[in-house]
Amino acid sequence: MSLPTIDASKLTKTLTTAPKELLDPKKLNFGKNFTDHMLCIKFTEENGWEAPEIKPYGPLQIDPAAFVLNYSVETFEGMKAYKASDGIINLFRPNKNMERLATSSQRIMLPEFDQEQFLQCIKELVKTDERFIPDQHGYSLYIRPNFIGTEPNLNLQYSREALLYVYLSPVGPYFPRTVKLYANTEEVRAWPGGVGNFKLGGNYAPALRPAMDVVRKGYDQILWLLGDDHYVTEVGTMNFLIFWINSEGEKELVTAPLDGIILPGVTRDSLLELARAWGEFKVSERRVTMPEVVQAIAEGRMLEAFGAGTACVVCSVSVVLYNGVEYQIPVDPSDPDAVFGPLTKRLRDELLDIQYGKKPSPWAVPV
Repeated sequence: MSLPTIDASKLTKTLTTAPKELLDPKKLNFGKNFTDHMLCIKFTEENGWEAPEIKPYGPLQIDPAAFVLNYSVETFEGMKAYKASDGIINLFRPNKNMERLATSSQRIMLPEFDQEQFLQCIKELVKTDERFIPDQHGYSLYIRPNFIGTEPNLNLQYSREALLYVYLSPVGPYFPRTVKLYANTEEVRAWPGGVGNFKLGGNYAPALRPAMDVVRKGYDQILWLLGDDHYVTEVGTMNFLIFWINSEGEKELVTAPLDGIILPGVTRDSLLELARAWGEFKVSERRVTMPEVVQAIAEGRMLEAFGAGTACVVCSVSVVLYNGVEYQIPVDPSDPDAVFGPLTKRLRDELLDIQYGKKPSPWAVPV
């Protein structure tokens, strides 16, 4: 007899008796304000998945010996819900997040889950707290699914108990300005044969100290490099894209390939698909080194560079420090006050139009 899987039809709901006041959207700080409720679904190897539960947001009760607290058996996702002008609430390509969560969880031996049923539970949570979704364009409701190993067991095997839980946070624009990068030639984010292509909590903690170090030096994010040739991989926790005239004289949008080092970002994939659909310039997924970037800047071939991710959507890069030298990256030569380059803005606008329902697309999934 097979064990129970996640079943959205069995979801129960306990509403808070102390609803929170809504904040002025202009006062929202990313990831610091949370809604009234959360979704929890427990798993045990003996009994399978329990009935999903939406309940008031609050602390979790976890054994001190749980796998997540001792061995970082944890993966997570980042998604958003957007409110269209007609009041419809959209998720953006949520199946991609479910697929990535499943892939990441398999890497750390967490149990399989029914992706579609879990997504239905998430939609119900969003409906429950939809009053927190800001109406303003550029604002949204950040959705954070977490999957953790909860068995109290110090043996380094696998967790026979687990918890899927989801909470929500209303957010505004993440980087409403250009960013300055520090190209790190000493530390690496990921390496061949590692787990850089999985969204695991253990990938993020080791990057905290280097990230804070560059902030103290006056920069916003790390540009992560790899190997003796200084292969350009990611920027902070975002994918990194370059728009330039390549050495063959072609206009090209280029980003690192999904070679096991790079996290397969949903925004990254979406931007590449949009650009390919336009058919106006070459779109490539290939290795680029920092010396190639420096040469392109020196020869006037660099047009734009930007980071991409769920939190920020896109953010233009204006400066990169590499080997002690600051290099200026063009943003918009026609507008010295621009916070987005022309291509970056065009990609951002088209993506936002889809997310907010202004442009019909199968990528926008109503809750």
